[in-house]
Amino acid sequence: MAEILNCDERKETGTLRMRRLRQSGNIPAILYGRGENIQLTISSRDIGNAVRHGSRIVELKGVVNESALIKHIQWDPLGDDVLHLDLTRIDASEVVELTLQVQLVGDAPGTHHGGTLKHLLHEVQVGCPADKVPEKLELKINSLDVNQSLTAGDIPLPEGASMLTPVGELVVQCVVAVEADEEAAEEDTTSAAEPEVIGRKSDDEEGGDE
Repeated sequence: MAEILNCDERKETGTLRMRRLRQSGNIPAILYGRGENIQLTISSRDIGNAVRHGSRIVELKGVVNESALIKHIQWDPLGDDVLHLDLTRIDASEVVELTLQVQLVGDAPGTHHGGTLKHLLHEVQVGCPADKVPEKLELKINSLDVNQSLTAGDIPLPEGASMLTPVGELVVQCVVAVEADEEAAEEDTTSAAEPEVIGRKSDDEEGGDE
């Protein structure tokens, strides 16, 4: 069941007004896609529940009553609080393209035979029916021995979904521990040889407030 986000229309913009909005327990958002773009304000509690449960598909209730995909979440610099939400209209039968996290599941036999796991690809692009979008994708590594690997094509997908990331791209491999240590040493040596570049980072900008 999709998470419900209670929403109202938002007519105000500007950094100061958005800061006050968040202090009142609401988060600015925008809904776009088919039809007109609508500026929204959504309860931070509702958004917190959706994020905590890993929901990507939500039901908007209030000024609009539609299904939507959480397309982008803007976080504060510490990654603790949601600053802004981008939503796009969808219907249950629609195939959406999105990025999903890859979680390794199980115990690789190779780690008991002198091997070390290297998780190379943490996210993949998939096309998936909107009503079957999972929180994440799981890849079992129970058969992974030393000098073996698994690719994007080995990741099980929901019914009707397709892998958009090249299927041959390595997700995880089990390498001899000595080789892994040597690679790490080479990386440290390369990093030490590179001069440090000191510069001023630009201030973070709040997206979607205008």
